[in-house]
Amino acid sequence: MLPPQKKPWESMAKGLVLGALFTSFLLLVYSYAVPPLHAGLASTTPEAAASCSPPVLEPEAVNRANGSAGECQPRRNIVFLKTHKTASSTLLNILFRFGQKHRLKFAFPNGRNDFDYPTFFARSLVQDYRPGACFNIICNHMRFHYDEVRGLVPPNAIFITVLRDPARLFESSFHYFGPVVPLTWKLSGGDKLAEFLQDPDRYYDPNGFNAHYLRNLLFFDLGYDNGLDPGSPQVQEHILEVERRFHLVLLQEYFDESLVLLKDLLCWELEDVLYFKLNARRDSPVPRLSGEMYGRATAWNMLDAHLYRHFNASFWRKVEAFGQERMAREVAALRHANERMRTICIDGGHAVDAAAIQDEAMQPWQPLGTKSILGYNLKKSIGQRHAQLCRRMLTPEIQYLMDLGANLWVTKLWKFIRDFLRW
Repeated sequence: MLPPQKKPWESMAKGLVLGALFTSFLLLVYSYAVPPLHAGLASTTPEAAASCSPPVLEPEAVNRANGSAGECQPRRNIVFLKTHKTASSTLLNILFRFGQKHRLKFAFPNGRNDFDYPTFFARSLVQDYRPGACFNIICNHMRFHYDEVRGLVPPNAIFITVLRDPARLFESSFHYFGPVVPLTWKLSGGDKLAEFLQDPDRYYDPNGFNAHYLRNLLFFDLGYDNGLDPGSPQVQEHILEVERRFHLVLLQEYFDESLVLLKDLLCWELEDVLYFKLNARRDSPVPRLSGEMYGRATAWNMLDAHLYRHFNASFWRKVEAFGQERMAREVAALRHANERMRTICIDGGHAVDAAAIQDEAMQPWQPLGTKSILGYNLKKSIGQRHAQLCRRMLTPEIQYLMDLGANLWVTKLWKFIRDFLRW
């Protein structure tokens, strides 16, 4: 006797129920992975919680920027505010390598590769955090909260960050994050960026989901209100506060010069600051901003423009104090060493599209809906002397975090879902 046939409506009902359950599951995961944009400071650590208090501080480094030949000790306590689209992934790799080489203690996010960005940073977001715990290096994406970060590192920690020309940063952010910013979905032209800049107030809503990616992103990452009136006295107050808190503000456009200043500040060796450009985007088919559009992008991000101009000026004062000729020599040495490592490490000598990357461990994280981020193929025959350094220099952020022991279960689950749905 044949088993009774299921009625079509029963199969449809089960499919709808399973679909609803799966959708609910995705929404639950996403709500965990992407916290509310406007969450305030209520989640920060209670004032009574113990801060980092190391028993013995490392010796203070001698300032070598004055050209003296005095001895100094490498600095090992570092806070890097990782801003978006500023070559910060490349600098992150430098810090990962140094920390791994010297067995330093990283403050890692718990579950994701950022500290619940775009909410404000809180000590409780650190993996395995306990009151009074001390860390050597903090360097993942966060929305900066100085007091919370300060409580995790020794008093002599060095604070650094990196800035970029606001118009260029806005262009990069718009293309990279656009798919997850609903405000951009209503743009229909072939050049959505130009269309947006023609009348940004028509499309922009400061309360929109992920809207922070579309205006004054540097100000936002630093923990300030990115919707302030550019003429407000608070803007200059915030900029001066950044200057007091950060020992060095690097510039993406002068990355090599920035690394020379950083090496000097931290008393590191040349090998410590070698790098390959990571998380770089493939050239867009849309022309880069120029002329009028560049001016519009700058005006739209005027808070960041004020910030950038201030630290651009202070950067060159530091270069002047360091010595122009000395800077030229050290930049040349850095570039020569980077070029040597490129010939030793990289198959073909250049970055390639994601589809051409042969080793899954070398695949960089891609923006939603496209594979525009370039990566590298490691040479198959590298001498024992350089094999480890080559692999570490080329390892993308997510994989390196996992190698260092970070728990990225949310990020890995999100990747599985994206791969399954081919997003």
